[in-house]
Order: sequence, then C-alpha cells, then structure tokens
Amino acid sequence: LCSIFQKNICFMDTLLKETVRLTAQSQYPEMSEEARQIIENLVIRREAKKGEQLIVDGQICTHMILVGKGMVRQYYFKNKKKDVTEHFSYEGCIVICLESTLKQEPTHLLAEAIEDCVLYYLPYQALLEAAEKSWEINIFYRKILEYSLITSQKKADGWRFETAHERYERLWREHPEIVKRAPLAHIASYLLMSPETLSRVRAGIL
Repeated sequence: LCSIFQKNICFMDTLLKETVRLTAQSQYPEMSEEARQIIENLVIRREAKKGEQLIVDGQICTHMILVGKGMVRQYYFKNKKKDVTEHFSYEGCIVICLESTLKQEPTHLLAEAIEDCVLYYLPYQALLEAAEKSWEINIFYRKILEYSLITSQKKADGWRFETAHERYERLWREHPEIVKRAPLAHIASYLLMSPETLSRVRAGIL
C-alpha cells in the first residue's frame, strides 16, 4: 500500500497530466503524448489560496499559468479606481498577460485566485526553447497566441455589437463554469454592466 506521501505524489502527477491534457485539448487536440510530456516536465507546481494575488501591477510576466484546479480572475483598474474584470480562467485554461509576456515589459493586468487553486507555471523562455526543438510544441505555442487574440477580439465585438442579454447568454453558453462559480460582481464587471443590470438580465433568462 502507498503511504500518504506516495498517494499525494500520485494525485499530483495525475492532476498534472490531466491539466496538460485538458489544456492541449482546448488548444491543440492532436498534440501527442510525447509532446504533452515535454510540457509536464517544464511546469512548476504552485498552490494559491482564495484571494491571493498571482500577478501584480508593474510585474514583468515571465510565465504562463496552466490552471489545474480552481478559478483565476485577471483584471485592471480603470482610472486607478474602478476594478474591471478582463478574463476568467479555470481548469484546463491558460492565464497569460500577452503583451507583458511577449515584450517582457511591466503589466497593468493583475491576476488573483478567486478560489483555492492548484496552478502550473510554464516558464516562457523554457517554452520558447522547447518550441525551437519540437514542431508540436511550436504549434502549441502558436495556438495559445491565436486563442488569446481571438478571445480578445470576440470580447471586443461583444461590447460593440451585443446587448447585455446577448453578452450574458453567450457567456452562459460558452463558459457555464464562470456563471456558476464566479462572484456576480466580477461577472457584471466582465460583461461591462452594473450588478443591478446583471440581476435584471439573469431574472429575464432564468
């Protein structure tokens, strides 16, 4: 029989493999087991408590973060006062401050754990080096960038062309985990509406 320590190691390995599998599935489903193992060997495991800051203002982002368990919110301060949610990430998602990571400049996009989390930090430089050696890792990296850009464009289009009801319905359809688990104030901020408007929208849909 495994000791408690051995069982914890087994669980950690299982969660790591499942996290990388889910992440690859969302970005690059054809990714081989061998390529996924390369990613598994690069990441650094970290646990974060609910409310803990993961990325702070002015930080240069040297890692992407794979979410193994829990939920992370990325946000910024508008006019140095208003807290605006930019993105949510949960199991199988990647947290990335794209501009800071690519340009290696300080970020104004913060991140916090809004649930207790198990996270896997993927060093950006190590990913680039692996991408030079492996065509599959190169594709995986490109898919991450493409997905991030497409997600940002879809969000901007939602602000421009969709009603409050349509924005909420699309969030419910595409990311029900966010609607179920994130605080309503953060969801309202993400959808660029007041909590009161979100309550009316939800009342009209539920």
